[in-house]
Amino acid sequence: MQLFVGLGNPGAKYAGNRHNIGFMALDRIAADHGFAPWRAKFQGELTEGSLGGEKVLLLKPATFMNLSGQSVGEAMRFYKLTPADVTVFHDELDLAPGKLRVKRGGGHAGHNGLRSIHQHIGAEYQRIRMGVGHPGHKDRVAGYVLSDFAKAEEGWLDDMMRGCSDGAADLARGDAARFQNAVALRVNPPRNKDREAQAGGSGGTRGDGPQVSGQKTSGQQAVAQKAAALKAQADRRDTRTPLQKLKDKFR
Repeated sequence: MQLFVGLGNPGAKYAGNRHNIGFMALDRIAADHGFAPWRAKFQGELTEGSLGGEKVLLLKPATFMNLSGQSVGEAMRFYKLTPADVTVFHDELDLAPGKLRVKRGGGHAGHNGLRSIHQHIGAEYQRIRMGVGHPGHKDRVAGYVLSDFAKAEEGWLDDMMRGCSDGAADLARGDAARFQNAVALRVNPPRNKDREAQAGGSGGTRGDGPQVSGQKTSGQQAVAQKAAALKAQADRRDTRTPLQKLKDKFR
């Protein structure tokens, strides 16, 4: 059994804050993967379900950020879990918006939620560091993380949430690299190479020279392939005599 913890502050006032991105990730995973309804337990909200064949508990502490460790420690003791079974989703100032990294162990870097968890269960748990960017000066940090995401950030934020949901089963199976890749594919999807190739071979920009002799466009290739197929069909014409056809019919 594993325990995924999302960090944030309870209540509608804080729901859209950057500090609540951990809550957002767990809400998306629970909704997409058919978890049970949320219920009040362990000084927070808890739900359970299955990811990648693993039983997973999702916990959103309702203690406010600075006391998150109380809720996490209580849940761990009840289910007899170790820090190695715990994964914490949280906002990360030191990563650009849309960037995500997985880390196990280490310091709390001044994050009040992580500091509280350190105090209650130690440091050897796994963290999902979800980049929200930095306001530029330490004096602006508190106001920044306790303010809502801007309208312009909704695109990458939704992509990150989708990516966390896409890779949740890999994370539960212990494959952090595949989980990170699932998020990256949502936030920065690969460019359409076929579209690029077509644009590059469709005549070029004004002033380009003529097409080199011997090279075919994709349209010419399609015509040639169709002609070859028709020729092959003609080559397979039925050369049997009427008598042979009649004999074959009653075999």
